[in-house]
Amino acid sequence: MSKVDVVVVGASLGGLTACQTLFSHLEPRYPVFFALVQHRHPRSANLLRSLLQSHTKLTVVDAEDKMPAQHGHLYIAPADYHLLVDRERLDLSSDPRVSFARPSVDVLFESAADAYGRRVLGVVLTGSNHDGAVGAASIKRAGGHVIVQDPATAERPESPQAALGQMRPDAVLPLQDIGPAVAAFCE
Repeated sequence: MSKVDVVVVGASLGGLTACQTLFSHLEPRYPVFFALVQHRHPRSANLLRSLLQSHTKLTVVDAEDKMPAQHGHLYIAPADYHLLVDRERLDLSSDPRVSFARPSVDVLFESAADAYGRRVLGVVLTGSNHDGAVGAASIKRAGGHVIVQDPATAERPESPQAALGQMRPDAVLPLQDIGPAVAAFCE
């Protein structure tokens, strides 16, 4: 039985390469779903889904409001909307920016902590601000698990460093080791 029901991932600058590396290790057979906040311009083209789909066997989906979550799927926050996970469902919000971002990693992580408690795994990847640090701490307080990219392997170390300043993660790993570690939580 899987240790978690949902894996939430946050990335900012340098995140595309990091996410492609992470998700290339994951399989749709796991009894979990995945949700991703990748910072991007509010009017960015919707290419992220296809750029990730070419690197993973998971089904990559642009999240929609009130969409039911399915195992083996990776849901991406749309540009300029917060993504929240609730029990078995995704919600979108246009609430104000958090940590200068919409979508915000903190919003995703905090919603996952509230909905799934100890059954959530949060992953903080490369980024140039502190978004994700408060949310990662929320996951840990709820009894969940957190993996942080080793800042030395991040294109931008600020997000992983901020997370490490807020809580003690389950693991701090170089990028190439994060996918296998996430898979171990999902088995």
